[in-house]
Amino acid sequence: MRDHIPRASIHDLTEGAAVVVLAPHPDDESLGCGALLHAAFAGHGARVICMTDGGASHPHSAEWPRERLAELRAAELDAAVKALGGTPTCVTRLGLPDGGMSGLAGRFEALAAEVARIAEEAGARVLLSPAPTDPHCDHEATAQIAEIAAKKAGLRLLYYPVWSLWHDPDFRENLSYSVEFAFDIGSARAAKAAAIAAHRSQHGQVVADDPGGFVLPEGFVKQFLDGQESYFEAAS
Repeated sequence: MRDHIPRASIHDLTEGAAVVVLAPHPDDESLGCGALLHAAFAGHGARVICMTDGGASHPHSAEWPRERLAELRAAELDAAVKALGGTPTCVTRLGLPDGGMSGLAGRFEALAAEVARIAEEAGARVLLSPAPTDPHCDHEATAQIAEIAAKKAGLRLLYYPVWSLWHDPDFRENLSYSVEFAFDIGSARAAKAAAIAAHRSQHGQVVADDPGGFVLPEGFVKQFLDGQESYFEAAS
């Protein structure tokens, strides 16, 4: 973490109101925003909007076909939010196809309107989105929807990096932002670790008949538990 990056309080990042976090898949919310969500749930509240069903992580499993896996991942998300201090009522699932959001460009305006509606309902002033530099089609599409929604609702837009951190240490050079904030995970570390661990299917602990299925790399997970979360103010 760079020394000159300003440290942010929960008020700095949420403006003293409930916050809305867009998660392309169940687990992105815990990895990228777990400490912030923990603080928000203890204060003014938060809403997590999960964009996809998460059902494509193990496409060759006979025991866990897509629909069944999506149901499991929904339950894992509920458990993760509970570990962070929230409840399942804090979660909205849009149920979009995991790995298929880039093909839904014609629906982005309508999806953004739904995000804006939820933010207004929550009384949010800030919208959090995965960084558009994350090299995954669902993350890129979510960032596009977030930008539209923020403009519609007059929301402040902050980006949180997920796969950018792992794949490209120089991603900041390609990310359009005005300032970076560091949020200390501090006493939230145990809760964040529990939330990440709640996504058991993504840690190789559930699906046994798809050896080529997705597993979160150990080093990838570790970087989200070391010290700070990063947030980037979207350039206007």
